[in-house]
Amino acid sequence: MEKQDLLYEGKSKKVYATNDPARLIVAYKDEKGAVNNHISNAVMRMLEREGVPTHLVRQMSERETVVRRVRMIPLEIIVRNVVAGKLSTLIGQPEGTRLRSPVLEYRYKAALLGNPMINRFHVFALELCTPEMLDEIDRLAFRINKILKQQLLRAGIRLIDCKLEFGCLPDGSIVLADEISPDTSRLWDAETGRKLGKDRFRRDLSNTIDAYQEILDRLERIHCS
Repeated sequence: MEKQDLLYEGKSKKVYATNDPARLIVAYKDEKGAVNNHISNAVMRMLEREGVPTHLVRQMSERETVVRRVRMIPLEIIVRNVVAGKLSTLIGQPEGTRLRSPVLEYRYKAALLGNPMINRFHVFALELCTPEMLDEIDRLAFRINKILKQQLLRAGIRLIDCKLEFGCLPDGSIVLADEISPDTSRLWDAETGRKLGKDRFRRDLSNTIDAYQEILDRLERIHCS
């Protein structure tokens, strides 16, 4: 697989075209990104075994992964199981409160606007996707959340919330894309409540890479046992 033009650059990774028009290469920039690369790919393989379609093709190296080229839907899907972060302020509940059922939020992926929270009517008015597509995204998001909660708990980790992004293949089918990693998820130790995921850097806690590596080690142990 030959890396070609740079198509996108974010804070943590770059995306390149390749000599195959149906494939892209995602390249993570630093040591933390390398751990995220391993974790995201492990999680996507786990989800695929449970029937969830993803864009993953194969991992090339510590920091690079080949993915299917998709048309990204400009929505961030946040699935929440426990009150934390902005939700605590929004609904006036203390952090750590368990929600009776998962909460799904849509955020318009527009960095200049701060990725604002929107509802289904905004989605359709802005023509971000069709009602049928959003129904499928909802179904996949809740399915992914259920699988991850169960699997992560086996590793002694509580899934507090996570951000998901989806894309369309040329045939119109929807797949999980971007990444699922500690950078995009709140993950707490199931026994102690110690923060292992994105709270490490959002709250300027120490040893972020060590915490991320601990997540990877735990995931590898449950899938090797």
